[in-house]
Amino acid sequence: MTDGYRIAPRRVNFDWRETPLHWIPGEPTATHVINVLHLLLPAGERWFVKVFKEALPLVRNEALLKDVKGFMGQEATHSVQHSYVLEHLAHQGLDTAAYTRHVDFLFDVLLGERPPFGLRVSDRTWLRFRLSVVAATEQFTAVLGDWVLRADALDRTDPDPVMLDLLRWHGAEEVEHRAVAFDMYQHCGGDEPRRYARRLLGMAITAPVLTYLWAAGASYLIRHDPRLAGRLRYTLGHHKKAVDKGLLPTWRELGAAIPRYLRRSYHPSQEGSLSRAVSYLAASPAARGTESREHDGGAAAS
Repeated sequence: MTDGYRIAPRRVNFDWRETPLHWIPGEPTATHVINVLHLLLPAGERWFVKVFKEALPLVRNEALLKDVKGFMGQEATHSVQHSYVLEHLAHQGLDTAAYTRHVDFLFDVLLGERPPFGLRVSDRTWLRFRLSVVAATEQFTAVLGDWVLRADALDRTDPDPVMLDLLRWHGAEEVEHRAVAFDMYQHCGGDEPRRYARRLLGMAITAPVLTYLWAAGASYLIRHDPRLAGRLRYTLGHHKKAVDKGLLPTWRELGAAIPRYLRRSYHPSQEGSLSRAVSYLAASPAARGTESREHDGGAAAS
């Protein structure tokens, strides 16, 4: 629990009219690897909220209940804002619908309210498994959120300021609520040792699925980018060059998050810097309710 720190959604506005397709100039691979967030998060964060709504009746701790409701509000806002980015990409000729249909199927069917393929597990067991997947996913979003707040190399590329603000606003809120999904799982996940075993299972499934989705998403975006017109493919070599420039997190940063999470004594309050996140939220144009560009009612949301 957050010990008195209040987690709450913020009203934000982003105007995408002047954001170029390659918002990191001259770096299409780094641009699209990060853009995969926009492919996954609208459906993924809607799903987080649905799962938590199902689990709310199990919460018996008032402090946790407040944190969970704040988490749900923040995640719903994230989902909406990333959906607007998908609309912006479509306006620029990069239609993502063929990819996001697969993402929707994953969350709505394979991880939906009822177990797929006629699996015979109880409703409570299925809910606990999905809570473990949310907690495992939030481990990576906290790591990514802390990384983007520290990624000074991005600033040196003269990136689009609106996109960078979106990413850092979102990243800061991920650090802010980094422990909520874990605490929710621990509270609702049943007795040990099954609770810990299910936490391991959640990470064992989440890590490879996210890796696949990210690589497939980056490949899709680069293949369908009208400015590239098929002249570039997504490769590990191109990815590594972007990592070496500091434009993407290292594999070590991402991979090391897994063994930390698997320790019995682990708690996500160890991830990132809350003070750094709060400092950014105090300075963010979107989170302050100001804008770096004029508001466009069709492209921004409040």
